[in-house]
Amino acid sequence: MGSTVVQLTAGDPSPATLALVVAVALARVVKALAPTVAFALKWPNDLMVGGAKCAGILLERSGDAVVVGVGVNLVSAPDLPDRKTFAIASAGAAIDRDRFAEALAIALVDALRSWRLEGVEAIVRAWLPFGHPVGTSLRASEADVEGSFDGLAPDGALRLRLGGGKLMLIHAGDVELRPADKGE
Repeated sequence: MGSTVVQLTAGDPSPATLALVVAVALARVVKALAPTVAFALKWPNDLMVGGAKCAGILLERSGDAVVVGVGVNLVSAPDLPDRKTFAIASAGAAIDRDRFAEALAIALVDALRSWRLEGVEAIVRAWLPFGHPVGTSLRASEADVEGSFDGLAPDGALRLRLGGGKLMLIHAGDVELRPADKGE
């Protein structure tokens, strides 16, 4: 889809939470422009449809700037050997790329405003309705642990409920949906 730069300012929440900000903006646009597509956000930076990746977000920080890259499979999806992919058009939702980009830019400005004025907790509240359901089976690769999604902490960390009920907070890293999961 494209990239943009977010200039960090004094008093901004943690730049690490920008993935959630962009995910909220992306989810709002997909919901508005492709309302028939049943999707879920996978913490922190993927948009999934039926367990297949439809969009992703990449952040790269340089000093007081964060380059935000967003890739969305609007018309077609790459055939990858290691994961399923999905294109929005395959669900019968034809979205003009320029219209989508314009709507995403507007949604991102709105989400950034909320992040700056209301804090990360407002973004967490906005992210949760789009997220995978509580109880979704996940694996946190870096920590090499499996558990179930138990929401997000107020700072945006993923709450992973381990066997035996222990709660683990994941602040960064790759999270995989487990095959036993029937949801997003």
